[in-house]
Amino acid sequence: MTKFVCGGEETRPKFRPLSSPQLPVRLPAQLDIPAGLAVSLMEAAAKSIRRSLREASRARRPRRGETLKPGPETPLWNELAAAVRARLTRRGEKTHLGRILCLPRQRIHELLRTRHHQPDAERTLLLLVWLHARNEGRDLA
Repeated sequence: MTKFVCGGEETRPKFRPLSSPQLPVRLPAQLDIPAGLAVSLMEAAAKSIRRSLREASRARRPRRGETLKPGPETPLWNELAAAVRARLTRRGEKTHLGRILCLPRQRIHELLRTRHHQPDAERTLLLLVWLHARNEGRDLA
């Protein structure tokens, strides 16, 4: 285990360092603070980070019956939206896709570009069918 020499006294940290050389580590004079204080500050920071991550994950979790919102928590939807956007190149294609999904083109824009909403399951399956047909060179009428 690494020994820290700080201010003339030798202390052992409570954590295991990544590398464990057997030589004592000499801290520069500018960093001459008690190693015990530094270790306790690091442990408190780690505990605080763990707590904030736990609270953030609880805050992002949707309630029962609530739909997911597009974002980093929905990677499959992000990939599908990117693939569909790549296929919407010609003028009027959003309108045509909107007719297939029974949605106005403004809602198609919100689904694929601004990502404020997600479609329901039926429309997501229709998007997958539309994308598959487009990749094969067919056009759904």
